[in-house]
Amino acid sequence: MMVALEQGTWVVIADGEKALFVENITDAEDPNLVVVAVEEQEVSTGPTDRAGRRFDGGPNQKSVMEEPDWKTHAKSLFVQDVANLLNRKGLKGAFSRLVLVASPHVLGLLRRRLHSEVLAKVVAEVDKTLTNHPLHKVEKLLTSRSNPSAQAV
Repeated sequence: MMVALEQGTWVVIADGEKALFVENITDAEDPNLVVVAVEEQEVSTGPTDRAGRRFDGGPNQKSVMEEPDWKTHAKSLFVQDVANLLNRKGLKGAFSRLVLVASPHVLGLLRRRLHSEVLAKVVAEVDKTLTNHPLHKVEKLLTSRSNPSAQAV
């Protein structure tokens, strides 16, 4: 399926740590995606680089404690920030059409956090992680007729 990238369509290419906000400044026949904004999560190793330890009752015994799921939480917070930005821009009329490109997990998180008016502007979703791909390759992928991961909304 081909995604119609009409002029003014915004494309958000996101993962749990980086989001590119791009806009098509030409027509759907020959799209030209230009970066509007880039959001990146500060990379952190978290509170510790290994699981915690606790003492057991026996002599010289220690047990490994489960590591907190802080990475998943940090990704969720980042996706919330991306959704907040899209909600602010979308409700102010910065775009009328939106294409979401992200992993299925991130797409689900985004969908749940977008305002209903902004969600109504979503014209397609692509369940691929493309944050580190050059924009000309993203353009080609979105406009190719044989793109099984693209779904019209």
